[in-house]
Amino acid sequence: MGRPKRNLLATANETINPPVRLEEGLLIARIKKAEGNSLYEVELPSKEALLVELPPKFRSQIWIKRGSFVVVDTAAFTARNNKLDGQIANVVRDEKQWRKQPHWFVTADNQQFLAEIFTRPEEFPKISSFADDSGEESTVGKMPPSDDSK
Repeated sequence: MGRPKRNLLATANETINPPVRLEEGLLIARIKKAEGNSLYEVELPSKEALLVELPPKFRSQIWIKRGSFVVVDTAAFTARNNKLDGQIANVVRDEKQWRKQPHWFVTADNQQFLAEIFTRPEEFPKISSFADDSGEESTVGKMPPSDDSK
């Protein structure tokens, strides 16, 4: 039997609104790749890679895809001596609201970091579907020519 719907809604409501300020030890990072078993490799704005764990309250509740942002608690695993560098404390779901907050990381270094995320790779150029390379006049929406040869 699955978790009650109220738990799912509580988790979703918790992650939708950004906090007023980030506490000590919390950092905003971007998901680089899923390592498996609720482990994710994240990238800080300083290009430092960390291995973080998704806590049980988010598992099977909120799905995280590559390139999305999360709040990482680096103080959670300082006492432990293992390969984990932190734990995901929150998932950024409404990025527009988060970007308006004063703790969102926007510096000169981050401009390039953010530009890499939101630019189209060169392998996939944007092709306009309205460009007509043939030079002919389009016949879309026009009546077919009539035969007045009688």
